[in-house]
Amino acid sequence: MEWFFRWKLVVIEWLAQAGVPEEQRATIALALFASLVVVGLLLAGWLAVRLFRKPSRPPAAEETPEPPVVEQVVAERDATLGEPLTEPVREAVEADLAVSVAEIPKEASPAEEVPASSDVQAGPVAEESTLLAEVEVAPAPEEIVTAVVEEIAPVEVTVVPEPPVQVSLFDRMRVGLAKTQASLVGRIDALLSSSQSIDEDLLEELEEVLVSADFGMQTTMDLMQSLEKRIAVGQAADPQALRGLLKDEIRQRLRLEAAPLDFAGASPFVIMVVGVNGVGKTTTIGKLAHQFVSQGKKVLLGAGDTFRAAAAEQLTIWGERAGVEVIRQESGSDPAAVAFDAAKAAVARKVDVLILDTAGRLHTKVNLMEELKKIRRVLDREIPGAPHETLLVVDATTGQNALVQARLFQETVAVSGLALTKLDGTARGGMLVAIGNELGLPVRYVGMGEGLEDLRPFDPDLFVEALFEQQG
Repeated sequence: MEWFFRWKLVVIEWLAQAGVPEEQRATIALALFASLVVVGLLLAGWLAVRLFRKPSRPPAAEETPEPPVVEQVVAERDATLGEPLTEPVREAVEADLAVSVAEIPKEASPAEEVPASSDVQAGPVAEESTLLAEVEVAPAPEEIVTAVVEEIAPVEVTVVPEPPVQVSLFDRMRVGLAKTQASLVGRIDALLSSSQSIDEDLLEELEEVLVSADFGMQTTMDLMQSLEKRIAVGQAADPQALRGLLKDEIRQRLRLEAAPLDFAGASPFVIMVVGVNGVGKTTTIGKLAHQFVSQGKKVLLGAGDTFRAAAAEQLTIWGERAGVEVIRQESGSDPAAVAFDAAKAAVARKVDVLILDTAGRLHTKVNLMEELKKIRRVLDREIPGAPHETLLVVDATTGQNALVQARLFQETVAVSGLALTKLDGTARGGMLVAIGNELGLPVRYVGMGEGLEDLRPFDPDLFVEALFEQQG
């Protein structure tokens, strides 16, 4: 049944990309599979009916013997002369033809001349035989093609592969931020270019643009207050200079001090990944595993999301792509038990990194959030100090709801870093600034696509430069 789970997983991912609510994806996938089975059965029944009702072929008709050659030739002579031969002449012709036919070899070609023994026969028959003998049989098209191919010497063609196009990280970031840039920087540039001076109306419209780009009210107010202070001291004399000030203020709020992941400080280094359903936790784990393996590290995955349908199978597929092993249990098992098995296996196999997936928790459900605390206790008991990194995955398309999730998860499980997914599919990139400004959480990774290489370490300077790049 592995093929069924793989098929179901592909359909669920397709439905997720199409925007279908998560609670309906599994039902729709099963309904689609049932429909395909019914269509297949109907098609098989229709083919069976057609085969059974196919009429039998009628028996081949008996071959009618050809008329004797003598009678056929005599009939042709009658037609040639325009009137039937007289009885004595007919008898003579028949006798002469019988002798001539008997003397012709059985393997003679139709084009060979038939000897004539009477004046009546020497007319049309002799002319027809002469014409047939003079006609040359043209070679078949296949023979001509074969002869031409044999005469042409084979030519060796060397195909030079085109070098792969190298796309820089800056270009990938710029393309991924296209929607945010259009909704934020594009509107800011249009506003500043249409203004003659920095006045109260300009600042109010700028504030409205920031709020609509999901910077949030608190972050927007902080930005506007900082801009007004810098304007008051003469750092911006015209609207175009205001653009540079805003760019600098955003950069400062994203430039948070985040210690790099210290894999040498713990063995194994445990990363616990949390987040609500549908934000891309499993996909992020697969991409992280691929990155760590590319760095020469031995990685182990733990399928702790035991409640979501096909979650363990999805993580297994990502593990196969990255070339790492996955520790899993039956669906519906205790997530803490999976964490225990994964920790034991990581220590016994001396892996460098253990990445543990967890069940998607609604941040509004207290009892579900308490289970995350239990998992942390189990990990710390088996591997002192674990988890060494608690990575919260948030969906950039959710806007301000991502800020609410980050705040509550930080209070429950002490989140130490963020992975922001689907940044290429939203115009709400301002929420990244809001999270950094209000919670002080560093953004470690940003996801801008579905490929293994599309999860990138976050660089605030590169992010701001790509966001504010001048177009045209």
